[in-house]
Amino acid sequence: MIEKLRQMQARLDDLPHLHRIGAVFSETVLLKVDGVEFYLVFEKGRVARIVEGPSKKMPYRFAFVTDGDALRAFWTPFPAPGFHDIFAMVKIGRAEILGDILLLVKNLRFFKEFIALGRTEQVKA
Repeated sequence: MIEKLRQMQARLDDLPHLHRIGAVFSETVLLKVDGVEFYLVFEKGRVARIVEGPSKKMPYRFAFVTDGDALRAFWTPFPAPGFHDIFAMVKIGRAEILGDILLLVKNLRFFKEFIALGRTEQVKA
């Protein structure tokens, strides 16, 4: 998982439109997959650090909690219904969003596009 997150970090660095969208996003987000914690430290729309948990000392603003199978289904090029969006995954009971939901909503497009960078092949319209 850490290697996938580093690949997403590298892909984010190559996408200027996401830098513009996330320019004011400087927060720590917890991604918890199968009970394993990863703290994504964003600074002005870039991933500054990825810290593996668990950690009782690492504060985060919101968390996206899911299981590995659901995340792999989300990361396919053409996800099945229910796995196409983070809120759809919550609706079908395969994910949970915790913490400051308002902060997530204010930065929703940036976060959703960042999480989608894990897709094995980017779909072009």
